[in-house]
Amino acid sequence: MTEETNKAAFNVEAIRRDFPIFEQTMRGKPLVFLDSAASAQKPQAVIDRMASFYRDEYASIHRGVYQLSEVATFEFEKARGKLARFINAANPREIIITRNATESINLVAQTWGRKHLKRDDEILITEMEHHANIVPWQMLCEETGSKLVVVPLEENGSLEEGAFEALLSERTKLVALSHVSNALGTINPIREMTAAAHAQGAPVLIDGAQAAPHLAIDVQELDCDFYAVSGHKVFGPSGVGFLYGKLDLLDAMPPYQGGGSMIHTVSFAKTTYAEVPARFEAGTPDIAGVIGLGVAVDYLTHVGMDAIAAWEHELLLYATEKLSAIDAVRIIGTAPDKAAVISFLIEGAHPHDIGSILDQHGIAIRAGHHCAQPVMERYGVPATARASFAFYNTKRDIDVLEQGIHSVLELFG
Repeated sequence: MTEETNKAAFNVEAIRRDFPIFEQTMRGKPLVFLDSAASAQKPQAVIDRMASFYRDEYASIHRGVYQLSEVATFEFEKARGKLARFINAANPREIIITRNATESINLVAQTWGRKHLKRDDEILITEMEHHANIVPWQMLCEETGSKLVVVPLEENGSLEEGAFEALLSERTKLVALSHVSNALGTINPIREMTAAAHAQGAPVLIDGAQAAPHLAIDVQELDCDFYAVSGHKVFGPSGVGFLYGKLDLLDAMPPYQGGGSMIHTVSFAKTTYAEVPARFEAGTPDIAGVIGLGVAVDYLTHVGMDAIAAWEHELLLYATEKLSAIDAVRIIGTAPDKAAVISFLIEGAHPHDIGSILDQHGIAIRAGHHCAQPVMERYGVPATARASFAFYNTKRDIDVLEQGIHSVLELFG
C-alpha cells in the first residue's frame, strides 16, 4: 500500500466515533485530548468486552474445573496469545502479565538483576529515561554494588553521537533503554543499539511504553531480551501490562513474588515453582483487564500500525510547523526521528499555568517533569508543557491548541 493510499484509507472521524469520550465537552467546548502519552483513551470495543466478561463469563482462572472457569481461562490465555502476536513474540509463554511497564522493569531488576549483577558491574541507561527505567536500577545498584552509567543527550534530544558505543564495555552487564522518550518523543535506533550491546555480551531491556501505541513492534527483529509494555497506553485498561522475555532467560529466572498460581508444590519443608509464565504471575490477576487489553491490540491491528504511524507523523509535522511559527514558543526535543510528542515552553509562562489556561479551552495537555526529571535538568528547566498525539487526533485539534497558546500569550505576553 502506498503512502497516498494509506492517507486516503485512514478515516480519523470514523476512528473518533469508536471512542465515546469524544462525545463529551469540557468547559463547554469540544474535548481536545492531547495527553495520550500519559494514558490513552479507550475504544468502545474494549469497554464493551470488559463489561460482557463481568456480566456473562466471570470466574477465577486456571484452577477451576467448572465450565465458567474454563471459559474465563480460555479467554485470558487467548489474550496472552494476542499480545504475543502484537509484538511478534516467538511463543506466548514469553509474555508475562504484569500491572504495567513499571512492574515489568522491576520484575527484571529483582529477578534477573539480583541473580546476575555484582559489585562494579555496570548497567547502561540513557539520560532520556522515564523514572521507571532509572529508579529500579538505582535500587539494584545500592543492593549489589553495581554502577549506573548514563548515555548523555545532544541538544536536539538524540543520544550523543558515539557515546553509547563508547560507554559499552566488558563491565556492562545490562543495557536498559527507552524505545521512545515520553518527554521528548525521540525514537532510538533500538535494533542497532541491541546488536552493539550483544556484541559485548550484555542483554537488553527495552521500555516500550511509549513505542507500542505508535510503532509496529517486532521483538524478534529487534532481538531485544526483554520488552515492557503498559496496557493503558495502548488504548487498553489501566492496571494491566506485560513483559516480553526470551524464553531461555525467563526459564532461568527466579520468581518475583510468592503466592497462588506461581507454585508447583508447597510444603513447610520446600516449595517448587511453576513453569514460565505462571512462575511470575502470583495471585489472581486482573482477568477482565487482560481480556480488554487483548481487544485493544486487536483494535490497533485492525486499524494498522503502519497507518497509525503515518497519520501521527503527519500530525507531528503539522503541529511542529504551527508551534515553531510562534516566536514565544520553544520546542524541547527536535530529534530527526520522533514520535508524536511535542514538549514546549512559552516565554514568561510556567507550564502549569499553560496547562490551566488551555484547560479553559477544552484542551488537555500534560504539564510537569513527565517522570523524567533528568531530562528537565539537561535542558535547565523545571518542567515543560507536553502535547502528545494519538491516531484519534485531528489537525483541528492542533489548530485549537494553536489558538489556546495565543490566549496564553495574551495573558502573559
